[in-house]
Amino acid sequence: MTDLVTSAQMRAIERTAFESGAATGSALMERAGAGVVEAILDRWPSMREGPQRALVLCGPGNNGGDGFVIARLLAARGWVVEVFLSGDPETLPPDASAARDRWRAVGEVSVLDDAGLTQAAARARREGIWVVVDALFGIGQRAPLDAQLAPVNRLIDALFEAGQGPAPFFVAVDVPSGRDADTGADLARRPLPADLIVTFHALKPLHRMVDTPVRVVDIGLPR
Repeated sequence: MTDLVTSAQMRAIERTAFESGAATGSALMERAGAGVVEAILDRWPSMREGPQRALVLCGPGNNGGDGFVIARLLAARGWVVEVFLSGDPETLPPDASAARDRWRAVGEVSVLDDAGLTQAAARARREGIWVVVDALFGIGQRAPLDAQLAPVNRLIDALFEAGQGPAPFFVAVDVPSGRDADTGADLARRPLPADLIVTFHALKPLHRMVDTPVRVVDIGLPR
């Protein structure tokens, strides 16, 4: 059975690995991103058959860094990928900033705001099924997140408008944004939805509280 760890325990495991030289943040981020891509393709095998379209929402921390890796790896498979960043790119942690720079060699980073997301929603409904990757806020997220999630929820409303084609799948990186990893509490009035959750190293308490399928990816941290 997969281990269960709290968010504090997970951070301690990562910190110990960094301090011992057993892992680097950049290496873990690359493995995490690759694991999410494989989890998406395993969950929806038909997406292996040809280029798809993805919308990747990146947050201001290392969860966002995972998102940039996911975007780059999907693009390498021929997918059409749009990336939006919430927050100031100048304040990204070093590893996430490096992942952003690697993505920028492939594609653009747009500001996560109503105007950009409205245009993205229109393209999504016009051009086919999308995967929306929620790499906004990871295990360290704290309330309130209503302001940060409001434009995304308006995007979701637009995507789910009746009569405009199939809705996209939502993939949460580590935990859905707006949910506490330890208690399961809502950190916003409308947490983001998830059709698949991909977490790393071990389950977090929230994952035992949801009906959503959860995939645990081994990113090479010591047990």
